Amino acid sequence: MLKDVLPKAIIFDWDSTLIDNWQSIANALNATLIEMGKAPWSVAQVRQNSKNSAREAFPRLFGDQWKDALDFFYKVFKEVHLIGIQPLPGAENLLQFLREEGIYSGIISNKNGTFLRKEIKKLDWNKYFDNVLGASDLDVDKPSKEIIDALLTQTEILPSKSVWFIGDAIVDLKCAYMANCTPILVETGLITKEEVNQWPPYKIFPSCVEVRCYLARLKTISK
Repeated sequence: MLKDVLPKAIIFDWDSTLIDNWQSIANALNATLIEMGKAPWSVAQVRQNSKNSAREAFPRLFGDQWKDALDFFYKVFKEVHLIGIQPLPGAENLLQFLREEGIYSGIISNKNGTFLRKEIKKLDWNKYFDNVLGASDLDVDKPSKEIIDALLTQTEILPSKSVWFIGDAIVDLKCAYMANCTPILVETGLITKEEVNQWPPYKIFPSCVEVRCYLARLKTISK
């Protein structure tokens, strides 16, 4: 049984967990859909269909033309992705708390690693993270446990229940399970009840605001 103690490490998803950048993603994807002769999507449709990395999703969406489509998407996204990025409520306060407590913090995202690091830099959040991995940084993406192993490889922290994985989607919960870490869900995404039942999180929080409050209580209890 898990004990209510502060974790040794927290791994975060990025989009819809710590930040909102869906309008930029939708703009770039819709430009790509139109370029490839397909109808554009609403932002809701983009969010619903963007649960996997581009190298997994684009072959299903564009068939044999997926590499051309991905190149075009990256070309457009490069121009727009820093414009509308917004931290989600409580995100920076949570990250500040983790720094103050000396809790190892990292990001594992299925967003391209180059874009991911530029977005972190844009927000001046490099100071909050010990390691960051995105799609294209390794040969695998979430939910493979290998990416958690890689994130922690230069630490003395092993994947275990003392490592939390906080995310908004089923791929985050599944990744935590695959690595024997503790899955934590924030309800800032579009996960379904069926997905939650399939991969039950240890805790569910409305947002990062409540995560920080819970960790602060754990700090008080552990004294």
